[in-house]
Amino acid sequence: MSGLSNVIANTASTNKADWTLCVAPMIDVTDKHCRFFHRMLAPRARLYTEMITTGALQYGDVPRLLDYDASEHPVALQLGGSEPAALAHSAKLGEQWGYDEINLNCGCPSERVQKGAFGACLMAEPNLVADCVKAMQDVVSVPVTVKHRLGLDYEQDYSFAQNFVGVLYEAGVRVFVVHARNAVLKGLSPKENREIPPLRYDYARQLTKDFPDATFVLNGGLATTQQSLDELAGFDGVMLGRAAWHTPAVLREISQHLWPEDTYMEGAEIVQRMYGYAQALVAQDLNIRMATRAMLGWPHGLPGARQWRRTLSDATIMNKNEPEVLLAAWEALQARQNEPAA
Repeated sequence: MSGLSNVIANTASTNKADWTLCVAPMIDVTDKHCRFFHRMLAPRARLYTEMITTGALQYGDVPRLLDYDASEHPVALQLGGSEPAALAHSAKLGEQWGYDEINLNCGCPSERVQKGAFGACLMAEPNLVADCVKAMQDVVSVPVTVKHRLGLDYEQDYSFAQNFVGVLYEAGVRVFVVHARNAVLKGLSPKENREIPPLRYDYARQLTKDFPDATFVLNGGLATTQQSLDELAGFDGVMLGRAAWHTPAVLREISQHLWPEDTYMEGAEIVQRMYGYAQALVAQDLNIRMATRAMLGWPHGLPGARQWRRTLSDATIMNKNEPEVLLAAWEALQARQNEPAA
């Protein structure tokens, strides 16, 4: 089998609507505890694991790395690596564990990732990325997708991104998550790489025109509900990163605009579920902070939000590892909501 037939055979069926709202993979953030919370806010959002390297899956504790709650579906496994065989092994594990998508990281600019010769530096080697994608497609039936930047360092030529996507499109990739900035590999920290390289939504939008039957999800700089909804006019989906962490209520707001017919949990029900989740953590001799840290910014902008954050981040209180602190913090927050206006 060769040429177009091979591409078609290796392209898993995709529905553009499946990527309308996504939560970005974030290292040390989007673990299974965070995703459990996010799912209650956004019933249809596509959730992503934090990047997991092929080495970790080859030599580490696979159940600990890949376990998740069934409520998280649809959930995607993001992999970091650059060796086709190792990625194929990891992708196969991901499908066996029930993940709905395998996503290859071609956008992380950290020095640790660069030393492993993967992440954003892979954008300089599109043919290698194509080989990696094909190796994964050969062993899984779920979509194999790619998250990437627009360019490397200070390269501003649109043709760089166009060529990268084109090579992967020919390899059968049909879903691209575009972080609409360059990745500066030397001189900027990962945090600075999320802020300093300018956003170029116009370049990302041009990709949607050049590859109209592919799915393009916009990532980078999306902070508010209205901004996200506005950008959906030009993209198949939006992916929120730090906004979903710092102000998670935005996920619910976007969801309610997109799918008003869905049923959404009230805040009290979410707290009760997270309370039960925290109890389960304690039963496993784990710290409830794993569950509560994703909730710190949930009431952002509401009266009592500061006290909520203080309570759930107070070392003296949290070291007691008592799930009831979540109920008490919620009661205090509600009391502030019910105070008469001055």
